[in-house]
Amino acid sequence: MPKDVVFVINPGSTSTKIGLFGREGAIQVQNIDHAGTPLSKMATISEQLPIRQEEVAGTLKSWLSDENLVAVVGRGGLLKPLRGGVYRVNQAMIEDTLECKYGFHASNLGASLAEGIARQYDVPAFILDPVTVDEFIPEARISGIPEIKRRSRLHALNIKACVRKAAAKLGKEPDALNFVVAHLGGGISVAAVQGGNIIDCNDALLGMGPFSPERAGALPVEGLLRLAYSGEYTFQELCTKLSKRAGLMAYLGTNDVCEVLKRIAQGDAEADLIFRAMIYQIGKEIGAMATVLQGKVDRIIITGGMAHSSQVVEALIARVGFIAPAEVFPGENELESMAEGGFRAIDGLEEIKTYTKE
Repeated sequence: MPKDVVFVINPGSTSTKIGLFGREGAIQVQNIDHAGTPLSKMATISEQLPIRQEEVAGTLKSWLSDENLVAVVGRGGLLKPLRGGVYRVNQAMIEDTLECKYGFHASNLGASLAEGIARQYDVPAFILDPVTVDEFIPEARISGIPEIKRRSRLHALNIKACVRKAAAKLGKEPDALNFVVAHLGGGISVAAVQGGNIIDCNDALLGMGPFSPERAGALPVEGLLRLAYSGEYTFQELCTKLSKRAGLMAYLGTNDVCEVLKRIAQGDAEADLIFRAMIYQIGKEIGAMATVLQGKVDRIIITGGMAHSSQVVEALIARVGFIAPAEVFPGENELESMAEGGFRAIDGLEEIKTYTKE
């Protein structure tokens, strides 16, 4: 009997990560590099779609032999705020992502790429847990000024997957547990997860929380206003500075935590201070999310690329270990999480939701 497989697609700015997964895990994984190709010079993501589609389809065709493709899952892009879960790709979703209605990012191509491949093989196309998952409690939306609402933008895909893993280790369902999850990557998301729902988090894209290898995190308001009105930056230039050239990159000229740790080992006092400050801020944010859960935290979950570093993990646990025991799930695990969601959908283990326009 042919093996059931799910094909997953994760488009990034200069590459498209794809994978073929069985129920036991990865069968094939590849990173299609677009750097230096005509695609990298295209002004809109819509222009990129046919080229990415052709490359992805060709690779999948070469991978399939006697496997039974049962679903295609694309990375969820910037959509309207919505609850987490598995969503069937539909025309409303494709229009909102290709028009970049809620923001510009290469992941907006995920739904369209998945639908294109799924149509060829007559199987369903899904996305799940996009970065705009919003399950906030009402208090979490209040910022302190009526014109600005706090927004939920975070690494929801991996955070939700890690919650399911931690719950399984505890022998319980996610809806019976409370977690604080810290996803430590180029951007940092720290979330309070209650009963499987992300009820509060920092804005990991451009807003609040700790500084990261690339992002500024929360800033003193007066200093930010002075920077904005200095005349040195346009709005877009300042957004780029705060989201891609801040944090470790701004202080130390690198976003590579391994490089920072190497400098520390060689006696670099500045690198040591900035690294400790980043851990300090992450710890503070974890503590803040623990108060959202009123101190009832079953586990702290540490995940993301930085969780591969024992020095990062040990330094962080030294600060927050008094709150709850920690579970560590290194890496972003995006392809794996997408495949697991596809299987849950086709096996009837999770409700398939419908995306609608606002």
